[in-house]
Amino acid sequence: MSLNKVILIGNVGKDPDVKYFDNGNCVANLTLATNERGYTTSNGTQVPERTDWHNIVVRRDNVPFVERYVHRGSQVLVEGKLRYREYEKEGVRRFVAEIVADRIEFFNTGRRPDNSTTTNTSDSNAVAQTEQPVVATPSSETPF
Repeated sequence: MSLNKVILIGNVGKDPDVKYFDNGNCVANLTLATNERGYTTSNGTQVPERTDWHNIVVRRDNVPFVERYVHRGSQVLVEGKLRYREYEKEGVRRFVAEIVADRIEFFNTGRRPDNSTTTNTSDSNAVAQTEQPVVATPSSETPF
């Protein structure tokens, strides 16, 4: 058994590049930045923060969502497969690693805006909000 699955949470680097084809298919390409915090090792060595950039390819039903709502700076969760491809440009063979997204959605840390609990639905200011999770508080009375 084998598994090819990638889950990334990061910030979109630039507005997605969306292409439509004559046969009705469409594809969106975007870049996603993920960060690892810097830290200090036990012997005092400083390890700086590291940013990795990932090429994301979105196809089929997810493209309209990406085209309409995902923009530079959006924090998203991407789930998909790692694919490698090669191409030739100006006589030089190039190799590219891409994440082919099966799922893409806004990632929210669960914090609500300070002054507002409503969602603005205009296209230019689309805001994704999630409901606060219901947390069961322990009770001193147990049912059994």
